Amino acid sequence: MELSKTLSNSIPFKNFLFKEQKHRTILWISLGLIVIQFSVFKYFYPYASFIHDDSFEYLATANENLDVNFYMIGYGRFLRMFSALSNSDTILVAFQFLGIQCSALFFVFTIFYFYNPGKIVQIILLFAMVLNPLFLHLANLISSDCLFASLSLIWFSLLIWIINRHSVKIILWHAVVLFLAFTVRYNALIYPFISVGILLFTKLPLGKKIVGIGACLLLCGSFVVYTSHKYKELTGYWQYSPFSGWQLANNALYVYRYVEQGNRKEVPLNFKQLDNMVRKYFDSTRDVSKYPIEGIMASTFYMWSRGLPLMKYRDNIFKNDTSVNDFKKWASMGPFYQEYGLYIIKKYPVHFIRYFLWPNLNRYYAPPVEFLGMYNSGKNEVPELAKNWFRYKNLKVRTRFKDNNTWVLDLYPILSGFFNVLMLCTIVCFTLLKGWRNNREFTKGVLLGGCFWLLNALFSTGASSAALRFQSFPIQLTITFSLLLVDWMVQVMKTIQSQSTNTTSNYSHPNHIDEPFRGNVRLKY
Repeated sequence: MELSKTLSNSIPFKNFLFKEQKHRTILWISLGLIVIQFSVFKYFYPYASFIHDDSFEYLATANENLDVNFYMIGYGRFLRMFSALSNSDTILVAFQFLGIQCSALFFVFTIFYFYNPGKIVQIILLFAMVLNPLFLHLANLISSDCLFASLSLIWFSLLIWIINRHSVKIILWHAVVLFLAFTVRYNALIYPFISVGILLFTKLPLGKKIVGIGACLLLCGSFVVYTSHKYKELTGYWQYSPFSGWQLANNALYVYRYVEQGNRKEVPLNFKQLDNMVRKYFDSTRDVSKYPIEGIMASTFYMWSRGLPLMKYRDNIFKNDTSVNDFKKWASMGPFYQEYGLYIIKKYPVHFIRYFLWPNLNRYYAPPVEFLGMYNSGKNEVPELAKNWFRYKNLKVRTRFKDNNTWVLDLYPILSGFFNVLMLCTIVCFTLLKGWRNNREFTKGVLLGGCFWLLNALFSTGASSAALRFQSFPIQLTITFSLLLVDWMVQVMKTIQSQSTNTTSNYSHPNHIDEPFRGNVRLKY
């Protein structure tokens, strides 16, 4: 089948949004719904929510204008800049909510503009973005999650623009948004690889490729060098992220726990003291009924909990140096813990697959609600730092509900699991039906969405711990592309049925197999 040619008189995106009556109406309705649901939400949640202790590390970064801290500095910088406008937590939450909603609308209208899905899919996607309770709870949380999801939605939307209608302006804006996301969360470590891959393999003029790749590498590379230099000054070690070392050691301990005592191998001398502490701890905590924390698999308890081996060993190393603060102790241990974690994982690869990768894959498949399931981590107070930053009258924070549970999000792990399976099945069907033959523009989008989905799954299961707040953007992406693929399959089946009955030779829906999803075209629907 021959591909339909791209029309030359394409409609500018601005006109598509604001001069089309239907889309203008949708935007006004969306704005009204955003205002209404935020007003209702803030009535029941008059104060922002905090993760104890993560939120206060972000506030400390902002308050002390730190160059490095336990978490990436991007959100702390954002809080500091926003405080120049207002110290109200309500205004901050409103800004975060408006930001993620605008990003989501930009993403979904980019999808409509280039791929023009069927009406039912459009309605579902609009509801999934505009009336999404997850966005409200993310925005109400003093954490980098909402800002990162917003930047990720814009970043991915700009990638769609690059593969369909590139310009130097779009390419440069993409590099700026990529840089901002890169400073906010460690999950963005995979973003530059995706961006550079898209710029390399998309048919762009050589000059635009050089500008795009150069801008990405310059901005992200500068941040890596700057951060690594700051850690060198602090600890004497050149490292980008002590967090990764602690994470690897944490993951290794979840593996090591299940290695039988007689099967444990000798470790190098430099690991001996730590390894003895780890072995002694595991041998003394076999009874899960007495130590319920040991029954949890593929979590992050070992890297943050005082009294557990990693923290105890760190404190022993610095016990005679009272001048060193907690952050310097933590950062100094990053390289050593990275070596130890990699050593244990390499020595017990089967255990790593069975006791970390597999449980973590299950968590990725249906990410737990985690801190989002409980307002303010179940507490009714905040520390003095939060009180002073947001100008609270006292340390008390509250909701208008009887308890702090946020049951409205309990369905998300099930939805995530369903759409992850649907995404896999529809990609397989698209491949078996050789959809790329007739839908080249749509295929580019599918490849982009599929590559991100796969790389994010590998990163989330192999290097970090999956949770709903970490997967908010990937979940929206999975829902979007699985529905687009379902819509494409429906049109294929209708076409096959039409051809088999020989009732018509031209199906009128724009996603007809002979009239694929097209970029640079505005189609009626």
